[in-house]
Formats: sequence, C-alpha cells, structure tokens
Amino acid sequence: MLELYISQNKNTTSEAYGKYYPRVSYKQTMGIHEMAVHMAEHNTPFSEGTIEGILRDFVKCVREQTLNGNTVKVDNLAIFKVSVIGNGCRELYDADTDKTITASIGTIGKNDKTGPAVQSLKLLAQATGEYTREELNKDGKLGWTDKTAAEIAAVKAAAQGGTSPSPSQGGDSQGGSQSQGGSQSGQQGGGTNTGGGDNTGGGDNTGGGDNGDDDGDDGLDKD
Repeated sequence: MLELYISQNKNTTSEAYGKYYPRVSYKQTMGIHEMAVHMAEHNTPFSEGTIEGILRDFVKCVREQTLNGNTVKVDNLAIFKVSVIGNGCRELYDADTDKTITASIGTIGKNDKTGPAVQSLKLLAQATGEYTREELNKDGKLGWTDKTAAEIAAVKAAAQGGTSPSPSQGGDSQGGSQSQGGSQSGQQGGGTNTGGGDNTGGGDNTGGGDNGDDDGDDGLDKD
C-alpha cells in the first residue's frame, strides 16, 4: 500500500496557492542487494548472491545497449532509452568561421551560429504493460499515514466542535508512523531521469503528483 501525507502549496504566486496535495511517504530505498534478498525469499532455487550478480550484470548490459542506440524493453515495467538535450544551432554551416554543426557534446557561444549539436545525454524510462498509468490506477492501494489521518480527524473534530485545531494540525504532514509491510523502490542517483523522480519531501507543491504531473519524454507514459 502507498501511504500518503498532505502538503499545502505555500507559493503565493501560484494558482494552486493554499491547496492541499497528496505526497507519497516512502518507507525505504531498496537497492540491488535488497531486491536480491527479497527475490530469494520468493521460493526461488537461486541464492541471494546469484540473483544479485545477475541483476548487476543486467544493469551494466542495459547501460551498454542504450548507449549503443538500442532501446531495452523490460516487459511490464519500462522501456529504457538514451535521448539527447540539443543546443539549437542557428546554422548547419557557418561560412564566416568555416564550421559545421557537429555530432558531439558541448556548449555553443552566445554569438556562435553552429557547433556541438548536443548539450547532454539523458536516460528515459517509459512505462509499459502492467506499469502504465492506467494499470497502476487499477492495482494501487492508497491510505494515509497514521500522523496524517490523526491530523485530518483533529481538524474535523475541531470544526464540528467549534474550536480551532492546534498549530501542528491541518498543515504539512511529513509522514509520521509508517508500517513496514511491503516495500517501495526509491530513486537513486542524479543522472537518470525516470519520470521526473518523486521527492520524499514533496517537491515544489505545484501539482497533483509528487513533483506535479510531469508529462513528456521523461514521464512514465503508456507504451
């Protein structure tokens, strides 16, 4: 189950100012080792070490294949591929400098008309199969953290009783007591874009998701 807490938009310049949005309260970050331990408990004949080795080799192979221009589809999870952020050259060839646009990574000067075509590379993950938004909406189970549920109940009781809730109630909830049943995979590393990445702190509080609703190439959209 995904446990939620509430975050209020405090940006006075936003149209969403004052509104309350749900955020996921992540329980823990599970790396390859933790996933190998978890998988070994599912009546598999393979040991934790064997599974961990296979997973680490798989990660290396995905990197190798995506950097070679291939897409890697992990059925019912995601399609991984490398994309580019372009510089936006004004010309393919600048006769004044005798320079052409190049298939390389770099920056372009303010007055340059052409140069490196690519500013940087980025990894994209596009949801597929049972991990599309439609499928997640069907299977996902939601609930409040204990602290948030108590805060909502306190606000309701205060309103019905004609008294004001204490300052700690009705505002941002940062989790509180959390059950340890089940596991949630966290985001590691800063170089991989997989759907924008959910922030455990609640993001910029401007939209309806953990970081708003980030669509586009970086999002986990339907295959």
